Amino acid sequence: MNNIMTFKRREIKYLLDDDEYNSLKERLQARLVEDEHGRSTICNIYYDTPDFRIIRKSLEKPVYKEKLRLRSYGVPDDDSEVFIELKKKYKSVVYKRRLEVPEQEAMDYLVGGQPLHKDCQIGREIDYFMQIYKDLEPAVVLSYERNSYKGIDDPELRITFDYNILWQNDDLTLQKEPYGHKVIPEYKVLMEIKMAGGFPLWLSHLLTKYGAYKTSFSKYGEAYKQMVG
Repeated sequence: MNNIMTFKRREIKYLLDDDEYNSLKERLQARLVEDEHGRSTICNIYYDTPDFRIIRKSLEKPVYKEKLRLRSYGVPDDDSEVFIELKKKYKSVVYKRRLEVPEQEAMDYLVGGQPLHKDCQIGREIDYFMQIYKDLEPAVVLSYERNSYKGIDDPELRITFDYNILWQNDDLTLQKEPYGHKVIPEYKVLMEIKMAGGFPLWLSHLLTKYGAYKTSFSKYGEAYKQMVG
């Protein structure tokens, strides 16, 4: 179990139409390069209680909220490395704790109740979360295409563009090619700006110039609304 990671940063979201996306992306090319993931297909399983207590609480916009998900880059097999992620948000700051483990070990742990092979602090934090929500189960599969960039002058600045965002709860596994219901229309793109500090001045000016306004948006939240609507 290597590549244990923690993140603390602000994450600001913008829902763009095609014209806004193309204009912004063109202007950003001089400031950004692709990060280590570049263009990827991201697949997630979100875990919740049978009555969806976690996402219902999150949609109430509390000061503090948290989620548990299993993430892969591409469609994994049993031996592929995947990430168990505990994501917490306090006010506007996101704290993410994640472990990289083989897919089969992750499923044995999250669904089968088997212990992780290695004891570590992040694992204990995830254990504690699962003890609080004793009846956690796979709730929804969310997948999307992502273009991921980092700043040339400031590598701590990350900007991602997500599209073809799909959800399904028919087959709750990552080992299927993505399919499902659209979370947002085809002509929309979700941009996320992720940074440890404040916006660079050039980026603030660019967002203002193209009329991009931040929004409160949760992929799982939107999927849940469709599920129960």
